[in-house]
Amino acid sequence: MSTKPRYAYLGPEGTFTYHAMRAMVPDGHAQHVPVVDVLTALGAVRSGEADYAVVAIENTVEGGVTATLDTLATGAPLVILGEVVLPVAFELVVRPGTNLKDIERVSAHSHGWAQVRRWANDRLPGVVFVPSSSNVAAAALLADTSHSVAQVGFEAALAPPGTGERLGLDVLEDSVADNRRAATRFVRVGRPEAVPAPTGADKTTLMVHLPTDKAGALLEMLEQFAARGVNLSRIESRPIGDRPGEYSFSIDASGHIAEARMAEALIGLRRTCPLVLFLGSYPAAFSEGPTPIAPGTSDHDFETARAWVEGLRGGKH
Repeated sequence: MSTKPRYAYLGPEGTFTYHAMRAMVPDGHAQHVPVVDVLTALGAVRSGEADYAVVAIENTVEGGVTATLDTLATGAPLVILGEVVLPVAFELVVRPGTNLKDIERVSAHSHGWAQVRRWANDRLPGVVFVPSSSNVAAAALLADTSHSVAQVGFEAALAPPGTGERLGLDVLEDSVADNRRAATRFVRVGRPEAVPAPTGADKTTLMVHLPTDKAGALLEMLEQFAARGVNLSRIESRPIGDRPGEYSFSIDASGHIAEARMAEALIGLRRTCPLVLFLGSYPAAFSEGPTPIAPGTSDHDFETARAWVEGLRGGKH
């Protein structure tokens, strides 16, 4: 049996998630396990059917991928071990002989469709969106000529670059995107293990619940980071499923749990918030150098301050 780690990802082969996985894991170093959605990918890691999952967590058009954020926040613990950011644009693929005027229905993954709505309104006004489990899955159905277009249910699909050529479909338009600089962030997720060593340019992901009966709870939570010079690169609210009107916060903070300022911020959160989920510290995909450290918040500053307090306790003034 193969000893290569098993990676679950949104399949089939050729999806953006597949390319993200290949960017994270060298060829030949993993067993690829295609699945139908994010919940299945993360569930496979929790059940032991896969060692890791690669899933989309954020894109520059829609923000956080809610299926990923919510699934990470519930169930057996999982942690993020790394990330990669890929540019995202699509090609419009059809069966040979199909023209733009023939297209009434287009299939794509819902997150893909969210990134091309304005383009579709301009180039294919009135077109009907047909959801698909993935963009490649939609193109693969279209390429299966054992079924008629009527049976497939759509005349065109939006797919990652190169899909049309690989599947024998015509490409009517390429570089399809509302925002030509759109990108999606993917993360590698596993069961809890030793946290990757700090690189100096890292990110920590958390899910934090706030007290419900306390005025200023959000401000107090944010002050745990601000007082220690920890910058937040992403914060967004998510509903707590069984309590309407109550929300948790999904957070990306610049820094690593091994750094004193981040550890102190987590201690502050743990003291003041009813629930804090640590979802990993890992190297940031994009960095222009080490994370800037505010004056008075370096590891040395914290060590010096602690030593001073210990000295006071021992009678040194």
